[in-house]
Amino acid sequence: MSQSFKVLFFIRRGKKFNQEKAPINARVTINGERAEWSVQRYCDPKKWNQKTARRNGMGEESKSLNSFLDALQGNIFSIQKEYMLKNIPLTSDMVRQKILHKEKTLQRTLIEVYKYHNDQFKELVGLQFSEGTFKKFKSALKSVENFIKWKFKRDDMYLTELNYQFITDYEFYLKSVQKMQHNSAIGNLKKLKKIVRICVANKWLEQDPFYVYKMSIKPTHRNFLFKEELEKLEAKNFSIARLELVKDIFLFSCYTGLAYTDIMNLKKQDINVGIDGELWIFTKRCKTDNDSRIPLLPVPKEIINKYHNHPTIVRQVFVLPKISNQRLNSYLKEITDLCQFNKELTFHCARHTFATTVTLSNGVPIETVGKMLGHSSLRTTQLYAKIIDRKVSDDMKLLNEKLKVIEIKKEETL
Repeated sequence: MSQSFKVLFFIRRGKKFNQEKAPINARVTINGERAEWSVQRYCDPKKWNQKTARRNGMGEESKSLNSFLDALQGNIFSIQKEYMLKNIPLTSDMVRQKILHKEKTLQRTLIEVYKYHNDQFKELVGLQFSEGTFKKFKSALKSVENFIKWKFKRDDMYLTELNYQFITDYEFYLKSVQKMQHNSAIGNLKKLKKIVRICVANKWLEQDPFYVYKMSIKPTHRNFLFKEELEKLEAKNFSIARLELVKDIFLFSCYTGLAYTDIMNLKKQDINVGIDGELWIFTKRCKTDNDSRIPLLPVPKEIINKYHNHPTIVRQVFVLPKISNQRLNSYLKEITDLCQFNKELTFHCARHTFATTVTLSNGVPIETVGKMLGHSSLRTTQLYAKIIDRKVSDDMKLLNEKLKVIEIKKEETL
């Protein structure tokens, strides 16, 4: 079946449109019959090339528009090929209807989908996700918006414009413009990858731009208190009430392994008698929703009793007084100075201390430690085992150096 087939893009000039923004139309002509529609794109008439039916120039705006028109033209010819192979007569209006139906999907944008994801995520905070994780997705969305404005001078990107270069340029932006460390940048990229996979699963994207993109987290140094430092902190009494409270909350984490959010949400009903007849903490990690079952050691028991009648919690269901994470970490800096620790302490150092100094260093099996920490994978807990190995290695190096000195002195006396 032979049909004449012609595709043309042109700008629609009119009085209601200013000279810098004219709409682009598509026209399909089959056997002399025409069908036209707006492609929802605009171009400065001075930059439009009538011969090529494309925008002049090699800038990002020209590349983006011309790439879109190339893709649209390819879709039109795909429809022609599909009907020709089936030997079905095709009209220009049929092409227009099929293209307009497809464009409902093609018009989806990255920021639109990202915001939709975050709106749904917000509704699940407290049910499936934590407030902290939601805030990270909000921050990641903001960084993508800023990147698009920085790179493309626009507010959004069509999903069809996403490609491998978009991903690599975004990584460059995070590190060079936003001055993010490698692992923080990768965290933002992982969140973007989740959004992209949603688009691929819904068939809004034909190909995953992350397909050949490799992401890796660099090992980080995890601060924790050694046995002597932990004992020093326990023995230290602060005359300032806020510092004493922060010290006790920090120690509570050192001997339970609970993260800040888990401690602030720990309720009296979460402490019950365990299988051994002693008091245990039965809770779920806010971050992963994994179960944590932790036998209470003497230090956290004393801290619970100490604040049992505290005025801020006596009528509440929580175990310890509330304090913001920002203030807590700020006061920890004061405690670090007063204790003369040669390291920077953050609250998460307490969790590391539990995993290393309190448990693994005292022979608690790694599987047990992982269970108490609420880890999803044993590989996460093994990171702490590597820290212990490093400490053993460093200590043995020092011992080796001391023994060499002793040997040298012996030789000199002979």
